[in-house]
Amino acid sequence: MPMNYAKTALLLAVLTAILLVLGAAVGGKAGLVVAFAVALVMNVMSLWKSDQIVLRMFNAEEVSEATAPELFGLVRELARKADLPMPRVYVMNNPQPNAFATGRSPSHAALCASTGLLEALNREELAGVLAHELAHVKSRDTLTMAVAATIGGAVSMFAQYLQFGMLFGGGRSDDRGGLGIFGTLAAVILAPIAAALVQMAISRSREYQADRLGAMICGNPLWLASALKKIDGLARRIQNPEAEAIPAAAHMFIINPLNGHGIDNLFSTHPNVENRVAALEALAREMRASGSASLGDEAARSDGMSERPANEGGRPGEVWVGGQNYTKPPSPWG
Repeated sequence: MPMNYAKTALLLAVLTAILLVLGAAVGGKAGLVVAFAVALVMNVMSLWKSDQIVLRMFNAEEVSEATAPELFGLVRELARKADLPMPRVYVMNNPQPNAFATGRSPSHAALCASTGLLEALNREELAGVLAHELAHVKSRDTLTMAVAATIGGAVSMFAQYLQFGMLFGGGRSDDRGGLGIFGTLAAVILAPIAAALVQMAISRSREYQADRLGAMICGNPLWLASALKKIDGLARRIQNPEAEAIPAAAHMFIINPLNGHGIDNLFSTHPNVENRVAALEALAREMRASGSASLGDEAARSDGMSERPANEGGRPGEVWVGGQNYTKPPSPWG
């Protein structure tokens, strides 16, 4: 674990350095100071407001046990198994099946699932996805990934500023301390690519860890493996406009929300789904050989998962969020 923290700190330092180089390209020494101030403010904002910032980006709405009893109950059961405080639970009205976790610490965490995810998965697959996100919370990945998203967004912003500057103002002269026309051109081209590669390294190294820990939390790696295959197939066909507008935050999702329309697909923030599934299947064989218990139906159905409260109507297993029925036949709760 200390080695993982060291690698993450190094990657975040590289992202910050890229931002500083762009600042120097924009305004020489003065731009360097401004970029440093921007990086500092963004890191502080990510530390204290990362959950609110990300949730607002995707128009997520908080739900409770009254408005989403099945989802809320399953999160509570899995959080108990993971020995974590109960996170806040959010739903984003988005047809693409996906999910993410955010927050600066386990006591300030939030889990968000899309309506498309609730419609597409059965109870066991959803448990696997939510356990994966809780694994990110338990490993404190959520803060790291939020900081990477904010700094990566700043790099993109500076690069766009430079592009406009070169188009309408030409390259800055070296006597003002900038990088010159050739240095600026290199920064415009290389900085966003480097930032994307660093974010990719942060996400890929942590997705495998979260898959493994999430499988241990829910008790059955095959639940998550099945969910990943299903989500990946659907996400390739269903666009996520909010994520496409903020590609710097793509690494926060369990599956890459960018469905390949454009250069973003060249810098996938997630490891190959087939490799993730293979690793989970290997873990399932290990657990079977060691006699590890899986999360049974009784545990999965506890805390309100078995049926909706009588005063809310509807059939057991329907997906209701905020008074709206998101269930598609056949029922996603199997």
